[in-house]
Amino acid sequence: MANTLDDAARSKGSKPRRTASREERRSQLIDATITSISKHGISGTTMTTVTRIAGLSIGLVNFHFKTKEALFEETLRHLAEEHREHWRKSVRNSDLAPEAKLMAIVQAQFHPRICNRRKLAVWFGFFGEAAYRSSYRKIVTGIDSERWDVSTELCRQIIEEGGYRSVDAKGVTKSLEGLFDGFWLNMLMYPGEFTRSNALEQVHAFLAATFPGHFERLPSADGD
Repeated sequence: MANTLDDAARSKGSKPRRTASREERRSQLIDATITSISKHGISGTTMTTVTRIAGLSIGLVNFHFKTKEALFEETLRHLAEEHREHWRKSVRNSDLAPEAKLMAIVQAQFHPRICNRRKLAVWFGFFGEAAYRSSYRKIVTGIDSERWDVSTELCRQIIEEGGYRSVDAKGVTKSLEGLFDGFWLNMLMYPGEFTRSNALEQVHAFLAATFPGHFERLPSADGD
């Protein structure tokens, strides 16, 4: 999986501008935290590793985030909101059919801005660290629930429109969420064998088997 543009930008070693705004500084620190967790894990990420990557002082970091936990929580919130806003744009488009909106949710899961090794490492870092699971639930549960509810409602609309009487909308949503998590983990662990386009193809195959009249053509992937 490629996140070469992000890596190239960081590798240039350009110093942060002294006149950067508060939001720019916070964004720098969140990005540095993502990089640190992807390299060192959550337990190995400290304010020192973050400041070294960001090229900022400890004092400046403490000005924006009083504790490491606050920085971690804001980083997770940033990733969750970034993901939600990506699929929301399509779901709110009244011109799109239910199947197109559902596919937009699928595509958001595997968009290169959302689904890359740096960010997947953060997600699974929170999954794997018992001390941070409660933070994960506090921040992400509402966002996850919204996606589940929207996906389930879209499935209900497709079922009604296509007459798929034996299909359960909630069951399809649960299966989709399981596929998302499974592919994310495989892409993190086995990047040479699992790609975004492969994941998109497999999830589309599941939807085509479930709703054959609505998911005939595989939409193009956003590149690996």
